[in-house]
Amino acid sequence: MLLNQDQVMIRDAVRDFAQAELWPHAAKWDKEHHFPKEVHKGLAALGAYGICVPEELGGAGLDYVTLALVLEEIAAGDGGTSTVISVTNCPVNAILMRYGNAEQKKQWLEPLAQGQMLGAFCLTEPHVGSDASALRTTAVKEGDEYVINGVKQFITSGKNGDVAIVLAVTDKAAGKKGMSAFLVPTTAPGYVVARLEDKLGQHSSDTAQINFDNCRIPAENLIGAEGEGYKIALGGLEGGRIGIAAQSVGMARSAFEVAVAYAKERQSFGTAVFNHQAVGFRLADCATQIEAARQLIWHAAALRDAGQPCLKEAAMAKLFASEMAEKVCSVAIQTLGGYGYVSDFPVERIYRDVRVCQIYEGTSDVQKIIITRSL
Repeated sequence: MLLNQDQVMIRDAVRDFAQAELWPHAAKWDKEHHFPKEVHKGLAALGAYGICVPEELGGAGLDYVTLALVLEEIAAGDGGTSTVISVTNCPVNAILMRYGNAEQKKQWLEPLAQGQMLGAFCLTEPHVGSDASALRTTAVKEGDEYVINGVKQFITSGKNGDVAIVLAVTDKAAGKKGMSAFLVPTTAPGYVVARLEDKLGQHSSDTAQINFDNCRIPAENLIGAEGEGYKIALGGLEGGRIGIAAQSVGMARSAFEVAVAYAKERQSFGTAVFNHQAVGFRLADCATQIEAARQLIWHAAALRDAGQPCLKEAAMAKLFASEMAEKVCSVAIQTLGGYGYVSDFPVERIYRDVRVCQIYEGTSDVQKIIITRSL
């Protein structure tokens, strides 16, 4: 797939920003578990929070291929920052664009697309990961309000976000058709950040457990109709998987570039390590796999842009890219030897950051289930 001139220009602009404003500080943010609000303002100025949102709603009015390009470049600078951007773009913005009414788009989508707000997506629960039909969080209508009770787990931007899309059960007897989706401001009474997770990586983004303790929201914060939550969640995850795949490529590329530079400089047995076939061939495999993953992502994104089904293709892209990225980061560590294992070099951090890409937005096994069902 060939990129057009606008896509190349946007990619290069985001790459320049990421290499100047993210990459030099990523190690510090990682060690300090720092959320770089100041950098997010710069990304908002670039339009990174509303790539696919129409211009009349405050977004850039671009496509999913461009979103994939942007997320790859941001992830190449810092994995945690890219996750915050990814969640806001998709699933949050994508769900509001497709299912939100005019008032919800005006109140929530516009500031999200402009980077004035951060979005969170509350699906996972302590006992529920990919099986969205087994949710226990409930939403009961009382007059002109809904009262939400339950616990959500592993929520990106659960603390630093401004509004969350929350999936909850409104009809326990209806199974999948008893789920509904709601917009919940993180300042709502009863929205409680119970715990921040101590994670392996991506320390520049927060991951929280959220307790909903008689959390009251206006009835107009229901997205779509009651019973549409399962459909809404799946639609958001489809695009989100393209985003996670793009993140995977960005992080893999960064680790790969560090490994190549090191191998060309490091001398061993009278020549650069790069010139030893055992090393060079491993890096050649990495380069091939990175490009293959990128093409899978662009294909899935192009299908979504064309309005065609891409559930299988998005699953393939996420599966291949996330698995590839861990392998590439492992090769990068091996190439640097002892230096790859210590924090003086960035590859150990990238390895920690990329590992979650095989877990969130549906594990690798879930992607295989989706692909298998399409055969």
